[in-house]
Amino acid sequence: MDSVGLLAGVGRLPVEFAVAARRMGLKVFAVALLDDVDQDLQHIVKGYAKINIAKLNEIITFLKENNIKKVTMLGKVTKELLFNGQHDKIDTRMLKVLSSVPDTNDDTLMLAFVQELAEEGIEVLDQTALLKLLMPKAGILSKREPTAAEIDDIKFGFFVAKKLGGLDIGQTVVVKNKAVMALEAIEGTDACILRGGALARNGAVVVKTAKPNQDNRFDIPAVGEKTIESMLAVKASVLAIEAEKTLIVDREKVIALADDNGIAITVI
Repeated sequence: MDSVGLLAGVGRLPVEFAVAARRMGLKVFAVALLDDVDQDLQHIVKGYAKINIAKLNEIITFLKENNIKKVTMLGKVTKELLFNGQHDKIDTRMLKVLSSVPDTNDDTLMLAFVQELAEEGIEVLDQTALLKLLMPKAGILSKREPTAAEIDDIKFGFFVAKKLGGLDIGQTVVVKNKAVMALEAIEGTDACILRGGALARNGAVVVKTAKPNQDNRFDIPAVGEKTIESMLAVKASVLAIEAEKTLIVDREKVIALADDNGIAITVI
């Protein structure tokens, strides 16, 4: 394999992947699926196209024109397009995929998307294939360690997050005093933190885990600077993530920002 496709959503993960792939001598052909894809990406990759996620036929055409047989999907892509009335953006091929699924849960949609690519001879790779170094092992990453009360909240939040993931709803929960402040759904991690943290007032614990039956081809849990910034906005106190299953983007910056503001980061 000398070339790989990248279907890119929001965040720094697509950039991290492109850099890692280029270091390995791979040519990356990227499709920016949303307007907010990191602008740095286009300067790193061999080929670049901006195609809305709803234009499935255009996406596949771009990949085939560049002889791409393997792709990875990285970055946040929400399914709000399905609910905001902008159905005119959805092409007939995507409509066919949407009409074939029994529900619009995240995994259901992504598996149907993966199958559509497979029918064109395009394999979707494990998202972590080139990013294993971004997935920390168990331990405390910050200077501050969680208090005993915070550890209780972490354990409670981990249990709830796994249940939430098992229902294919989300991966993040916000808790305080072993009470659930917010559960992540379609709004995404940062909005969940802001909502739950506001209800907690201060001292909220944010827990993010992989789903019990996580498919590593899509939706791997990830955190970054934006996660910490969202926590700061609501005075949340702890970020807990699952060991060897969660990606930390810009790790040094994340830890430095947490340390500067007294936030504890633990990997469990």
